[in-house]
Amino acid sequence: MTKNGWRRALLVSAIGALLGMLPGSARAAGFQLFEQNASGLGNAYAGQAAAAEDASTIYFNPAGLTRLPRGQVVGALHLVKPSSTFSNNGSCTPYVGTGVGTSTCPFGPNGNLGHVAGGTGGDAGDWSVVPNAYLSWEVLPSTGWLGLGVNAPFGLTTAWDADWVGRFQAIKSEVQTININPTVAWKINHIFSVGAGVSAQRLDTELTQAVSYRAVALATGIGAIMAGTPAGAEGVLKLSADDWAWGWNVGVMAQVSPAIRLGVSYRSRITFTVKGEATFGNRPAALSVVPNVADGTVKADITLPDTLSVAVAYQLLPQLQLLADYTWTRWDAIQDLTVVRTSGPLSGQMLTRVALRFKNSWRVGLGANYQLTPQWKLRGGFAFDQAPVQDAFRTPRLPDEDRTWLAAGAQWAFAPHTALDFGLAYLFVKDASSNLVNQETATSVPRGSLVGNYETNVWILSAQIRRSF
Repeated sequence: MTKNGWRRALLVSAIGALLGMLPGSARAAGFQLFEQNASGLGNAYAGQAAAAEDASTIYFNPAGLTRLPRGQVVGALHLVKPSSTFSNNGSCTPYVGTGVGTSTCPFGPNGNLGHVAGGTGGDAGDWSVVPNAYLSWEVLPSTGWLGLGVNAPFGLTTAWDADWVGRFQAIKSEVQTININPTVAWKINHIFSVGAGVSAQRLDTELTQAVSYRAVALATGIGAIMAGTPAGAEGVLKLSADDWAWGWNVGVMAQVSPAIRLGVSYRSRITFTVKGEATFGNRPAALSVVPNVADGTVKADITLPDTLSVAVAYQLLPQLQLLADYTWTRWDAIQDLTVVRTSGPLSGQMLTRVALRFKNSWRVGLGANYQLTPQWKLRGGFAFDQAPVQDAFRTPRLPDEDRTWLAAGAQWAFAPHTALDFGLAYLFVKDASSNLVNQETATSVPRGSLVGNYETNVWILSAQIRRSF
C-alpha cells in the first residue's frame, strides 16, 4: 500500500472508532447539542456558520469546506457534566378522587393510594462523553470539496433516584442520536461558496417512570383485582425504542471583503417513528389480566427541529478576529410525546402521553480569537441560549430554562499541519419552576403532583486534534 493509501486507511479507522463511541448525550437548550467541535467551544460556538476554521464546518456550514486545505481530518471529544437538583415545595404521590387539573395535595404528601412520598431525587445529571469526527477532501482543485461528518446533534440524559417524589412523572430519560453527514461544497468564485449534505440519523430513546398499580386496580372496579393489589403497590414502566430517518443541510458563505465573511446555514427537521417495547416491572399477579399494564410493542412519532443560523466573522486586526451569530430553532414541532400500543387487545390505543408544548427559541453568541504567537491562538466567547420549555409544561425529563454560556479556549499548532484545540465552558442555567398536576384528564392515570424548583448548571471540557495533508 502506498504512503497516501496507509494515511487514508488510518483516517477511516479513526473515524470508525469514534463512530463506535457514539452516541453521547448531554444537554444544551432543549436537548440540542452544540458540542460539535472543540475549536468552537472556546468561542461559546459564536459565529460557527462563518468561522470555517476546520472540517467541523461540515456540521455548522458545509460551504465552509471551500476554505480548507487539500485534505483534513478532525477528531474531538467532549466531557460534559450537567447538574440538576430539585427542591420540593408541596409535591405528593398519586391520589384518586379530586386530582384532575390540580397540583394541590388534599390527602397530604402520601396521597390516598398508600405510596411513600420519597425524597427530592438527588442529582439527575452525570458525566457524558460526546465524540465527533470529520474528514474533508478537495476533489477539484480550488473548486470542489467532499466531506463526511459523524456526530450527535441531539442528546438528553436525566436520571433521578428511583424512589423520589416525582418518580411517577419520570425516573430516567435518555435520548441519543448518531448523525452520519456526507457533504459537498462548491466555490462559485472568490466571493461566494455553497454547500449541501444529507444526514442519515439514528435515534434511540429509553424512558422510565413509576406506575401506581393500586390506582390501576381501583380503576377496574373488580373486587378480586383490588384485593390482590394492596395499597402502595407500584412498579416501573420502561419504554425503549429506536429508528433511522433522513434529513439534509445547506449553507452559503460570502467573503464580502478581505476582513468580513458572512455565513448562512440551515439544517432540516427530521421525523422519526420509533418502535420498541413497553415493559411493566414488579406487576402484581392480580393485574396479569388487565391489558392496561400488559407488556407489548409500542411506537411514537418524534420530530427533531430544524435550525437556521446567520453568522459573521470579522478580522478586526491581523491578530484579532471577532465572531457573532444568531441561531433560530423551530422547537414547536414538538408539542407532546405520545406512545401508542402496537400489540395486544389495546393495539392502536395510547399507552402514555407527556405534554411538552415546546416553543421556538433563539440563541445569540459573541466570540473573539487572538493570535498570540504563530503557535498559539487564544479564544473567548459568550452566548445566551433561550429554552423552548414553557413553565406550565416543564417536566423532570427536561427541567430546562434559559442559559448563559461563558467560555475560553486555545489552539496549539505544535507541528506542521497539526493543531490541538481545547476549551472550557460553564453554563449558568436560570432556576426553573415545576407545577405539574396529578391528572391532566379524568381518564388519565394519576401521577401525583410535582411542585417545586430545579437548579441546574453545566460544565463542558473539550479537546480536538486536527491534521491537514
